[in-house]
Amino acid sequence: MPDNFPKPLPRPAPPAPPTSQDRPKRIVLGISGASGADYALRFLDLALVAGYEVHLVISDYGKRLLFDETDIKRYDLANLSPALAASDRADEYESNLIIHPNKDVGAVIASGSFLHDGMAVLPCSSTSLGAIATSAGSNLLTRAAMVTLKENRPLVVCHREMPVSLVDIENMRTLALAGATICPTNPGFYLRPQSVQDIIDFIAGKVADLLGVPHTLSTRWANALPDATPTMDA
Repeated sequence: MPDNFPKPLPRPAPPAPPTSQDRPKRIVLGISGASGADYALRFLDLALVAGYEVHLVISDYGKRLLFDETDIKRYDLANLSPALAASDRADEYESNLIIHPNKDVGAVIASGSFLHDGMAVLPCSSTSLGAIATSAGSNLLTRAAMVTLKENRPLVVCHREMPVSLVDIENMRTLALAGATICPTNPGFYLRPQSVQDIIDFIAGKVADLLGVPHTLSTRWANALPDATPTMDA
């Protein structure tokens, strides 16, 4: 080796091994303009109660949705989740709720280097569905969803509009092939819901299951009565 050849840089000592406390559990939640605001708010409750740090981004039409369906005009814990804001753990929940402006495509959730445990777009409009499928990351919600796919993290797309056109179907196919989970907000009735809240819980609980968020809602077939299956005639 020639004397003037650059010598390799000294290798630094390895860093300390990570601990389970080095990164909090994190979920990204995007709310777009399709109907179903209560689904998103219920899922937000579940994630916060489970101890997750929730990074929330609301599209412009998502804000209109929250106003039209829930009268929400301000975006903070007190308005998005009054029950949690009034609880003994309110300070913890407030610190774990991080709300990002939808126009801030430089926010942390727009970067693949920001580690999180998955993202839900709930509800997802056909417009946001198409933007994510075509990589049109002109706002933070769609950019964060694209980055979630790029980094091979769970992305749950909860399309709510119906009926669906071939355009919607092709966009769903594109996202499914890219690794997203397509989760239309179609409630099941085998648990015999007795209220609108039961239906909301079914959808929010399903999204939580898909992202590994623990909850205690009664949303699974295992909760059905063991003798509920009718006898089938020969």
